[in-house]
Amino acid sequence: MVMNENKYLLGSHVAMKAPEYLLGSVKEALSYHANAFMIYTGPPQNTLRKNLEELKIISAQELWKEKGRALDNIIVHAPYIINLASADAAKRQFGVDFFIKEVERTAAIGAKYIVLHPGSAINTTPDLAIKNLIQSLNQVISNTKDVVICLETMAGKGNEIGKNFDQLQAIIAKITNKKRIGVCLDTCHVHDAGYDLAKTEQLFKEIKKTIGLEQIKVIHFNDSLSEINSHKDRHANIGYGKIGFNVLLNLLNCKQFANLPVILETPYVDDQPPYAQEIMMLNNQTFHDPFPSKKS
Repeated sequence: MVMNENKYLLGSHVAMKAPEYLLGSVKEALSYHANAFMIYTGPPQNTLRKNLEELKIISAQELWKEKGRALDNIIVHAPYIINLASADAAKRQFGVDFFIKEVERTAAIGAKYIVLHPGSAINTTPDLAIKNLIQSLNQVISNTKDVVICLETMAGKGNEIGKNFDQLQAIIAKITNKKRIGVCLDTCHVHDAGYDLAKTEQLFKEIKKTIGLEQIKVIHFNDSLSEINSHKDRHANIGYGKIGFNVLLNLLNCKQFANLPVILETPYVDDQPPYAQEIMMLNNQTFHDPFPSKKS
């Protein structure tokens, strides 16, 4: 099947590793016919980071722009190891200090948005965890410039905060510089948190009365292995989960999400990335069952 011209700002999570680093990320994204992509600036499970000079930033930016792509559609994801909502003051400060460096690296790469998991209420209440997160975010924002921190909508697994739009709004309301805060809407997480993505009018009404549509800056685009309101957070390939291809495509075509970078975080299939096929299906508006082994 031949892919129609890109209808969306659509890409996936890609690697950033030796020897080409960011240049390799750009090449991988282009191989999927993507016009957006997301990376970690280093391993998500630790704080080891290469010097910016080693990341081939200039050559990566030049190739991306040469292919008609915008730097604004390069997204960075913060590592999982930090919890800016932690009840442990030392751990929280460690997270703040490291996240400040991540925001600086995001700016150096030329990216506009960094996606952050809001954190967990471990050994504390959700309200106190949210208070800690607000304090941490204001500290990070006051010590950095320009980059917009996008809080990811969470599935509500375990002690996660940010599991509904009301919690996210409570956080955003207390951020001193509103220009530096946004939301990354993850379709799998929102479904697993209990929102029905098939009922778009109701979904957008809920968003408008809480966080506001203008706060959504990035979309993580995933199907879900789990039933609605399961609070599980298990991603599925597009069209192979409980949300379904048509519901996701309808959401992608909503004017409210026009011109937002959309990032696939779907599982590999037989140890191979699925993104070229998924991007092709979405641009062609047609599900063609590219991964028959995924059928239950």
